[in-house]
Amino acid sequence: MIRVPEIKLPLDSTEEDLLFYTAKQMKTDVKEIQSIQLVKRSIDARNKQNIHFICTVDVALNHESVFMKHNKNSKIKYVAPYEYTIPATKKLETRPIVVGFGPAGMFAALILAQAGQNPIVIERGSAVEKRQEQVFSFWYGEKLNPESNVQFGEGGAGTFSDGKLNTGTKDGRARKVLLELAEAGAPSEILYLAHPHIGTDYLPNTVRNIRKKIISLGGEIHFDTKLTNITEKNGAISSIEIQTQNGTSTILETKHLILAIGHSARDTYEMLYNSNLVHIEQKPFSIGARIEHPQSLINRTQFGPYEKHPVLGAAEYKQAVHLKNGRGVYTFCMCPGGIVVASASEEGGVVTNGMSNFARNGKNANAALLVGVGPSDFGDVHPLAGMYLQRKLEQRAFELGGKTYAAPVQRVEDFIERRASTRLGDVTPTYQRGVVPCDLSSCFHEEIYESLREGILKINHNMNGFSYGDALLTAVETRSSAPIRILRDETLQSVTLKGLYPCGEGAGYAGGIVSAAVDGIKCAEQILYSALQ
Repeated sequence: MIRVPEIKLPLDSTEEDLLFYTAKQMKTDVKEIQSIQLVKRSIDARNKQNIHFICTVDVALNHESVFMKHNKNSKIKYVAPYEYTIPATKKLETRPIVVGFGPAGMFAALILAQAGQNPIVIERGSAVEKRQEQVFSFWYGEKLNPESNVQFGEGGAGTFSDGKLNTGTKDGRARKVLLELAEAGAPSEILYLAHPHIGTDYLPNTVRNIRKKIISLGGEIHFDTKLTNITEKNGAISSIEIQTQNGTSTILETKHLILAIGHSARDTYEMLYNSNLVHIEQKPFSIGARIEHPQSLINRTQFGPYEKHPVLGAAEYKQAVHLKNGRGVYTFCMCPGGIVVASASEEGGVVTNGMSNFARNGKNANAALLVGVGPSDFGDVHPLAGMYLQRKLEQRAFELGGKTYAAPVQRVEDFIERRASTRLGDVTPTYQRGVVPCDLSSCFHEEIYESLREGILKINHNMNGFSYGDALLTAVETRSSAPIRILRDETLQSVTLKGLYPCGEGAGYAGGIVSAAVDGIKCAEQILYSALQ
């Protein structure tokens, strides 16, 4: 196949147009093209008067060798079809165990199952069908389930999100992730969109199908079951203790444990720290709030006169600015046409996140507005000090919201002017547990508050309308990444415990669905390699 990049395509183009513009880019006759496959499509909205698509395609030609011999465009190249190959291995002495069934654990288990290793998966939360009921119940006023919620359960925190799949990683394994997700029921366009997303309405069925695939290949999955202890022998893992929600404990022997617990498993962090079996260190992370705008405003800002073009759909944004105080403020996990969701996993805390359905057809857009924090902000050298800071902020938000899991909110204009909000404007909040207008300065210490305030104003210079007065800040956002890192070596094993593979976001080695899934694949591969040693 021949890969052809940088094809400019009008918004109203058809498949025939793609063929025509591809031939034009290649300077060849349309009749020479046997087949064409869209590899990537992005929106070029830099010129608001001429918004168009930029495409990359793979082409099969009648006379490929002749064409390439005379090709003078260095960007047009031969490419081999992508194929992921399971590493050569042999049967492990004990079944590998994966703790956590978010993206990292799910793809680690999938690779191990495809390699015939019959993995055992332990997940503290529920299967996605039951988990949906538990999450919706909490959103509509019932009691929080600390074991199965937006953070814990099949699919991980990403199940209740936009299902965003764009990633900064150049690792080829990302293609394996996308192909498996598409095969499991995710929209096929994730295979070529520059900013792919699944949508929270497609995610449950997708993760359910991956679960079924793992089981069909000999894997075993235990939901509502938590890791409670790890046992070592001669510096290597020998067994783990697990406990079901009814209190039944079981010992499982293993020589290979992938620890993919996610960024919110605080009790597991504490168990690991108290065990003295792994080396945990503080890691910078980010804190802030969800900022919510009318989606129509974002469409107008990003697309100008094309704001209502049906092909474009809901506009996205991604912003980052650097402040004079040395901190960075940025947006994260932007959810076009989405809602702000109640994402607590501990009683007595308010946590926000965002999610969108695949259609992204809600009235509001939201994104995390975050400022980076590091060890100097934690107030302690304890390895878990960042985690305790998260908890403290969440408990403050809980108190400001009236201790009912309602969220404290503030209009952006009031936030900038440093006055308490006493009313809402024309942005109707989407946070389901209710909101309480207030002054968020009591939620953040002064430097963080001022950084967020200055960040809003600086982002507005890049993206007019971001500081819209009636836009709404909903606090608090604390779970964008893990506050710790579990150190591992070049074989991805713990530096202090052989056979333990700290993995994904919860161990401090990923930052999103795809990067976490890729890390899970890499850890599984290392286990397969170890079987040959």
